[in-house]
Amino acid sequence: MSLAPLTGLDYVQREGRWADLERLRSGNPMYDATIEEIKGRRIRVGDHWLADFASCNYLGFDLEPEIMDAIAPEVARWGTHPSWSRLLGNPALYPQIEERLTALLDAPDTLVLPTITHIHMSVLPILAGNGFIFLDSQAHKTIYDGSMYARGLGATVQRFRTGDVEHLRELLRTVPAGVPKIVAMDGVNSMTGNAPDLVSFAAAAREYGALLYVDDAHGFGVIGERGPNETSPYGLKGNAIVKYCGETYDNIVLVGGFSKSYSSLLAFLALPTWLKNHLKVSAPPYLYSGPAPTASLATVLAGFDVNEKRGDAIRTDLYRKSMKVLDHVRALGIFTPNTGTTPVIELPLAEGEDIDAVGKLLWERGIYVTLAAYPLVPRHEVGFRAQVTAANTDEEIDELNAVISELAAAGKLRKQ
Repeated sequence: MSLAPLTGLDYVQREGRWADLERLRSGNPMYDATIEEIKGRRIRVGDHWLADFASCNYLGFDLEPEIMDAIAPEVARWGTHPSWSRLLGNPALYPQIEERLTALLDAPDTLVLPTITHIHMSVLPILAGNGFIFLDSQAHKTIYDGSMYARGLGATVQRFRTGDVEHLRELLRTVPAGVPKIVAMDGVNSMTGNAPDLVSFAAAAREYGALLYVDDAHGFGVIGERGPNETSPYGLKGNAIVKYCGETYDNIVLVGGFSKSYSSLLAFLALPTWLKNHLKVSAPPYLYSGPAPTASLATVLAGFDVNEKRGDAIRTDLYRKSMKVLDHVRALGIFTPNTGTTPVIELPLAEGEDIDAVGKLLWERGIYVTLAAYPLVPRHEVGFRAQVTAANTDEEIDELNAVISELAAAGKLRKQ
């Protein structure tokens, strides 16, 4: 008996909640675009040039000649990809990176792994075991996914309200002493651009014997330790939220990545040495995954050099450009959840406005942004996110502000 051929719907359940995203993917030029050329922060899709505000290369290291020039010598030495798992063998670039990263973060120790997603999916289950994960309700989707995987392996996951330390305390005090407890949350939030009150959350975690697990993917490289000689409110060195908040690493594991500010494929944990050694024999990315390409390792090391020499000047310029957009948005009376100064600027749409139409207008005006559609964000948060980088020119910033003014005048953006 012959069988009828399967169709997509026979073996993939297409949930209705993806309909808006399917519509954007198939019909909006902002989605699934093929970028054919770049000139600085200008990108070309087909014959259409746009100012790029969808990049997360906050420091502009992706375009730094000194960093690009560091690739060829290391590829000549190591080949394009030294493909041992880290358990078997580490190119000398790895320990060099960890040594310099540990010094930059002023951390007890560091461990680098391929991506933050790898870290959340492998390390969170190891830390939690059969204990508890208390998950920030607005934590990044990759932290949520790692928590759900940990739950499948025996952990209990409970969510606490974002920014609500007392709610977290209520949950923590229900767990008996001696049971593993992890508090998992973002540093600088990838959508709002805001940083949590890390001091208060760290105090609550320590009071109840919990480990505070913080993903600062968007803060590392941008914010850092405060000091009297700082040249912007971002602080110094770009050494992430723990130092920015004047905290210690006691009961804190910091997760970060080089794929944003350092424009390289690599991620890390700042952690005690005993935990680093334990993860070397228990974390699948260390045991099984291929390493990052040589080019990424080389650009991380070169990025440390550039950061040391002129990183604070770059951050000062990034702050100025970010505030040029934020001040403009606030002067228009337009709502953004960014209440601070970071370069992550989300602009939710007014009720009833169509993200597809807004995206096409931005495209026509030559502005490329991140469209935040449902279900990537809740329906009331649908809008777009502009990420300012040090490589954006003032002319591009002016173009972005002009389009924001146009959208605001047309009633397309949510008011304060």
